[in-house]
Amino acid sequence: MNKQFTEHSNNPGAAQIIKLAVMAVGGQGGGVLTGWIEAMAHAQGYVVQATSVAGVAQRTGATIYYLEMAPKTDQQPIFALAPSAGDVDILIAAEMMEVGRAVMRGFVTPDRTVLIGSSHRALAVSEKMAPGDGIADAEEVRAAAEIAAQRLVLADMEQLAVEQRSVISASLFGALAATGALPFPRAAFEDAIREGGRGIDASLRAFNAGFDAALSDDTDRDEKTEQPPEITGPARLLRAYQKVADRISAMPPPVQQMASAGLLKLVDFQGYAYGAVYLDRLDRIIVRDSAEHDWQLSIAAAKYIANAMAYDDIIRVADIKTRRRRFSRIRGEMGAEPDQVMQLTEYFHPRAEEIAGLLPAKLGAWVERRPKLMARLGRWFGKGRRLRTDSLPAFAMLYVLGGLRSYRLKTRRHTVEVAHLEAWLDRSLAPLEEDYALSVEMLRCRRLIKGYSDTHARGLTKFDSVMNGAQMVRGRKDAAEWVARLREAALQDPEGKALFGALETIRSFT
Repeated sequence: MNKQFTEHSNNPGAAQIIKLAVMAVGGQGGGVLTGWIEAMAHAQGYVVQATSVAGVAQRTGATIYYLEMAPKTDQQPIFALAPSAGDVDILIAAEMMEVGRAVMRGFVTPDRTVLIGSSHRALAVSEKMAPGDGIADAEEVRAAAEIAAQRLVLADMEQLAVEQRSVISASLFGALAATGALPFPRAAFEDAIREGGRGIDASLRAFNAGFDAALSDDTDRDEKTEQPPEITGPARLLRAYQKVADRISAMPPPVQQMASAGLLKLVDFQGYAYGAVYLDRLDRIIVRDSAEHDWQLSIAAAKYIANAMAYDDIIRVADIKTRRRRFSRIRGEMGAEPDQVMQLTEYFHPRAEEIAGLLPAKLGAWVERRPKLMARLGRWFGKGRRLRTDSLPAFAMLYVLGGLRSYRLKTRRHTVEVAHLEAWLDRSLAPLEEDYALSVEMLRCRRLIKGYSDTHARGLTKFDSVMNGAQMVRGRKDAAEWVARLREAALQDPEGKALFGALETIRSFT
């Protein structure tokens, strides 16, 4: 319990002022949490001032809510309007990177600050835009917070709230109560929620979950055991799937885990027969591999062949957007009650290439060879469309599109993807006998291709550049290292500036 508050001021009454900051991004209920704290303090006979400073965190906007409170006396205390570095008693951060921002700004100090944070992530735009893994390292933030704070309470407050069909503000409020950092009893916290008058039962459940998590000895580490997905469906199809899946047991043990994941992905994408085609391709590579190299080639092939075969087309996007579990997940994240209507708007911006790719293979190729027709498709479909999938017409349209899996294998897009996949495998395996490591790195270059529409097109361009660079260094002892450098350079920025520089370096000595 932390009740030692310090104030560097000539005002003798300032020593009793408690200073609390809440850092939250849009939709996390930072204002609600601040309102509860303010109402509770008033009810306990304190004078309170609450302010907020809006900002931008490249998510949905970040706001710093700031409260100062002091016991009511004959003298009116003078409160500040915003937090100052080194002068905050309690800091509540509603997301892991907000924990980091609080530490960086100096709001968290080891001599006085109780830091309460949620360990979940709400990715910033800069993290999402990165072609590779742009997610900031949460462990570094955690380590810094452990050093900076007098006391640290860290748990997945978002998940605790979702499990109770509530929002994160309630679980954070419970964690605040458990720390004892405010001189108010637990009942005062619960009364503040009841006085709020909305979602009381769910908020109290989340409050209790946050309270218990803050008291637990395990809050500093959120280790979750990932359960394998459950395979369900008609008995006939399950038997057919199991027959295909049994083939994996004959593969080298180091390859089996990745092959199993790839098979699941492709069965979900197109069915068990498509999964069998995947295993056929993988078998052709395994026979050329050996334990001498720890099966690195086969493991890379198991991963990236699956990714290449499960490409994102209009059918796939429509299928994912109309799945029941997606709607259930969004309802849970929004905290929607069973009797509440949730309105969901999807944004679509297909290019002419996506529309032509949906046509039968020969017709789609014929259209692609005619610029005027492609331009017309662009005018017809290129304008962004917003579809309300809580309405029957929009949902029905996407549902029908998502159900065209049996037709997908006849489309122009599928023909193009298969040809590209085979060409990639041929190019990657060509140097295998002379340079095993180079073949592995060339297989791994497939990670550059991902996404849909413009994102997919940019990835293809980078992929081609890296594969061409691989041909330039083939024959060198350090060829594999250079391909790995090219791939990492391609993942650094969307514009490809780092990749261009790396290619220029190669051209300078080849």
